[in-house]
This record gives sequence, structure tokens and C-alpha cells, in this order.
Amino acid sequence: MLMRAKDSTLLVIDLQERLLPAIDGGAAVIEQAAWLVRVAQHLQVPVIATEQYPKGLGASEGGLRALLPRAGLREKIHFSATAGAGLFDLPGGERRQFVVCGTETHVCVLQTVLGLLAAGREVFVVDEAVGSRRPRDKALSLARMERAGAVIVSREMVAFEWLEQAGNDLFRQISREFIR
Repeated sequence: MLMRAKDSTLLVIDLQERLLPAIDGGAAVIEQAAWLVRVAQHLQVPVIATEQYPKGLGASEGGLRALLPRAGLREKIHFSATAGAGLFDLPGGERRQFVVCGTETHVCVLQTVLGLLAAGREVFVVDEAVGSRRPRDKALSLARMERAGAVIVSREMVAFEWLEQAGNDLFRQISREFIR
């Protein structure tokens, strides 16, 4: 199954200022997520972002938050973004494919991915754009998500599948700005 821009939504889970210093490779996770957001915006893929209890964990990381569409931002207290009302009502929530990045891989990302799968969505988890405090927790949760039916991908897999073809201005623009 291929990721298609017209069928996809990028879901950014809980990349919050106060949590990031504890995440193994947290700066890299933010960098990869921001890259995905910018590519999604160029390709007109909707972006939804969640913040887990922002009163306690703070808002999304500042540079990333500046990229996020206000209409697609959702506060939550459940670990799964699919719990409670609202996720599927946001712009892009109706789409059948969700490309997922964020933290923590073994908590909110895992529970959200399982919820998306239970709701009948196709789910792709971007390996270098998810993180946990401990690498072992990340590895175990990626394996569990894959066994449950999610597809583990890289950011370039996402970009090239969303692009579908070379030889046009959009490909040249994405290639020049994002693929190195």
C-alpha cells in the first residue's frame, strides 16, 4: 500500500517544549517532524497536531508550532489522540491514511496508532520522527505497531510516495528544498 498525498493526513503527536529535553534524540525528532510538516504543506496534505495536557507539559516546540495550522491543533488529556471527541472532525481527519510522528513512541504514539487502526485507517509511522525517553521503549513500540498493522517508514519514503512522479515543477521544488 502506497501513501498518497490526496488520501493522507500528517499527524504530529505531542512534540512539546517541556517533554523534549527528556526524549532520546529529541532535537532530531523535532527537526524530522518540522521537515515532514513543510513537505506536507507544499503538497497540500493536511496537518493535525496534538498537545498532551499543555498546562503541564507546555505548548508544542516553538519553531514547530509556528508551522502548524491553528485549525488542526487539538489539546488532549487521553494518551490516544483518537480517544474522546474531535480528531476525526479536524481538517484532514476524514482521510483514510495517517502519517504519524511525535512522542512518546511507546505511550501517546502507540495508543493513537492502535486507535487509528481500530478505526479502519491505514497508518504509517515515520521512524526517525518519533521518540521516547529510552531507545528500548521506542524499539518495542515500533515492533508492536508493525505487528498490529502499521507500516514503519522513513521521511523520504513519505515524500517520494506523496510526490508519485518526477519530471514536474513540484518534484523539482521538493527535491531542491528537501531532498539532499
